[in-house]
Amino acid sequence: MKKVFQFTAVACFAFALFLTTSTAFAQGGRPVASPRDSVSAKVGGATISINYGSPSVKGRKIFGGLEPYGKLWRAGANQATVFTTDKDITIEGKKLAAGKYTFFAMPGESEWKIVFNSQVGQWGIKAGGLANEDPAKDVLVATVKAKTATATDRLQRWYAVESLKYVINPTGFSLIWENTEVPVSIK
Repeated sequence: MKKVFQFTAVACFAFALFLTTSTAFAQGGRPVASPRDSVSAKVGGATISINYGSPSVKGRKIFGGLEPYGKLWRAGANQATVFTTDKDITIEGKKLAAGKYTFFAMPGESEWKIVFNSQVGQWGIKAGGLANEDPAKDVLVATVKAKTATATDRLQRWYAVESLKYVINPTGFSLIWENTEVPVSIK
């Protein structure tokens, strides 16, 4: 009986050591390619938050390349980007009720289409690479002007941003990646 107990105790210890070691390797291994990120702040009287996967440029041409012009994009990586507001707001002159939405964008050379969709929680793309958006659930669609920074644009601190980021400011938010900024106004 004593030997069975010793074997069982040793087996349990070995299993616990295995779990601890494998967890440490998973956490200490290679970094996640497109880690989740989020930003939250007040705009007017509303608190808005944006939760997204943050991919990196990695030497690629992003808009008009990896993300083609005229094709709806999940506005991040992996799971669809989620936009939340705790109060009703006006985006680009259009009303958006308080709630949680999936945020999509359609890049263009100078103008972008932005889409707030009531379906949330889905993976960002369908099989075949199309954005996982059900157009019947679009709540708000607006067109915004994109800004492009060049190497001579010394005033733009965000020139050549490696990882996608969203920035919230007193007048709305911006999607910023590579050398493109897409500002969206909120009132």
